[in-house]
Amino acid sequence: MVTCSASEVIKHGQGICYAKSHLLAALLRCLGIPTGFCYQKLVLDDDSKPWLIIHALNAVYLKSLKKWIRLDARGNKEGVNAQFSTNSEMLAFPVRSELSEETSPIIFAEPNYKCVNALKQ
Repeated sequence: MVTCSASEVIKHGQGICYAKSHLLAALLRCLGIPTGFCYQKLVLDDDSKPWLIIHALNAVYLKSLKKWIRLDARGNKEGVNAQFSTNSEMLAFPVRSELSEETSPIIFAEPNYKCVNALKQ
């Protein structure tokens, strides 16, 4: 089973980036922190799977700074060190434009319905 919703991540204790971003948004919104959804187009694996995928992350609006800050709930591991920073963006995956990777500048109020439908199927 692939988890998708915040409640599924809590129930099963795991999830891919989409599910984790849904859970983080639910938790932050519950605390009154404006939270949105963001997406990156990334290469899955340079050698064995060199096709583009969509990675989900979040953005939060900090009223005290009057700005949105992107953050990544995917979790760290060797070679991945995402951190929350108000000074510089420290996402899990740096974009490599030479490989046609990109981070969308849009912050969405709701998760991408096409991605959610794909996960549910």
